[in-house]
Amino acid sequence: MTFTIRHMLAGDWPAVESIYQEGIETGNATFESTPPTWEEFDHGKVENPRLVAVRDDRVVGWAAAARTSSRCVYEGVIEHSVYVAAAERGHGTGRALLTAFLDAAEAAGIWTVQSGVFPENEASLALHRDLGFRTVGVRERVGKMEFGAYAGQWRDVVMIERRSTSAGTD
Repeated sequence: MTFTIRHMLAGDWPAVESIYQEGIETGNATFESTPPTWEEFDHGKVENPRLVAVRDDRVVGWAAAARTSSRCVYEGVIEHSVYVAAAERGHGTGRALLTAFLDAAEAAGIWTVQSGVFPENEASLALHRDLGFRTVGVRERVGKMEFGAYAGQWRDVVMIERRSTSAGTD
C-alpha cells in the first residue's frame, strides 16, 4: 500500500474532518465530542508542520500541532495529534505520517513534540514509543468524558514527549 505525505491544504478539510470524527467515535482519541470547524482548526494549529497522508487521491490520515504557549521561550514546543482513517489503521500509515511530521518539526526548529494519550490507546502509545517518545507522567482523572462508551467516566491521560536530537541542542 503506497501513499504520499504532503502539506495539508484547506481543501483537505472535509476528509480531515471525517477522519477526526472517526477518531472521536473510538472514544480513545480526544475529549472533544465533535470536530472543530476549519476556521477553528486552522487558527489553532501551527502552519508547519501540518501534514496529510494521501492514497489514491484520498486523504487517509493527518498530523497537526498547536503551540503549547505564546511565551517566546516555548516557541520550539508543540502538542501534536495524529489521526488515521479507520480503514487504514494497521498498515503503516500512522508510522509514516508521524515520522514525516517529526522530520518536518525538526526542520522547522521544533525541539519538543508532546501529546496526551489515553492509556487505553495502546497502539498510539506503542507507535510513539517506537519513534522515540517517552512517558513523562500520567495526569490522573484529568477530564470527564461527555459522550460514547466512556460517558460519565473520569479519564487518565498519559503525557508523552520527544526531544529533538538536532533542534534546540545548543
